Amino acid sequence: MRKKILFIVFVLMMSTTLHLMAQYATTDSTYKRWFVGSTLFLLGNLATTNSPDFVQLNLGYRITGKDVITLEPKTWKYAWPNGIHPFFNKAYGKAEEEFPGYIREVGLSVAYQRFWWKGLYAELNVMPTRQTFVNIEGGKVDNGFQIFNTYRVGYHVKLFKDRFFLQPAIAITHRPYHTEMPNGFKQLDDKWSKFVFGEPGFHFGVNL
Repeated sequence: MRKKILFIVFVLMMSTTLHLMAQYATTDSTYKRWFVGSTLFLLGNLATTNSPDFVQLNLGYRITGKDVITLEPKTWKYAWPNGIHPFFNKAYGKAEEEFPGYIREVGLSVAYQRFWWKGLYAELNVMPTRQTFVNIEGGKVDNGFQIFNTYRVGYHVKLFKDRFFLQPAIAITHRPYHTEMPNGFKQLDDKWSKFVFGEPGFHFGVNL
């Protein structure tokens, strides 16, 4: 239910903000170059069961009015394979697909955004992560490494005279590489694709 609510909020925000003027003209030099932010999915930490213990901080710099680079340190844990769509696949959350424990990941994303028309942008986000596999009893099983990419299309909405902004988006996530998982984790993960299509996103931030 929590995931459905977040998805509905995302769709409503997309439908009500697309008409707004958003990004910066190439010749405009008055905009603030630095910003900090995070993601709405921090609300997932309010879940009473299977809380992801999710933390993300976005540190961004506008190279030009249309080119932006962002560093995103983040960490979270999950107990179902990343290949299961959390909104559209009923297998997500099913006991038979649950790992024998969970995976804790710590990563640093490097994201590049290119704005094409008003606030419409495309983004490439590449994140190497360190994985820790934990069993049901809470004991460490193994370590791993993964590269997690996100290919995103979104819209930048300026608020309160460009002091704040929102970025609703839709994405394809991709795991092009990861080390071999331990038994119990590997068998479940191998059943699912390395791609997930149509994953919503919702970043927010403050211009400095």
